[in-house]
Amino acid sequence: MNHPAALTATVSGRVQGVYYRGFVAEQARRLGLTGYACNLTDGETVLVVAEGARADLEKLLPLLRDGPPMALVTDVALEWTDY
Repeated sequence: MNHPAALTATVSGRVQGVYYRGFVAEQARRLGLTGYACNLTDGETVLVVAEGARADLEKLLPLLRDGPPMALVTDVALEWTDY
């Protein structure tokens, strides 16, 4: 379960303008993951792409669903791919 993997998450809700991308970057760094997070043009969605050990990506999932204190995540759509 600790093999390399890639995760693409589309996170919806109040996730722009509330430090969501910075929060995700900090958590991913802490877990030893690489990737990026960017705001999408709809104003209410963030795209997260992360790569690393599958077990560490699994640890990122609940953090994506919670976000920082001012965020309100309403949906997280996931896509797993090979590293």
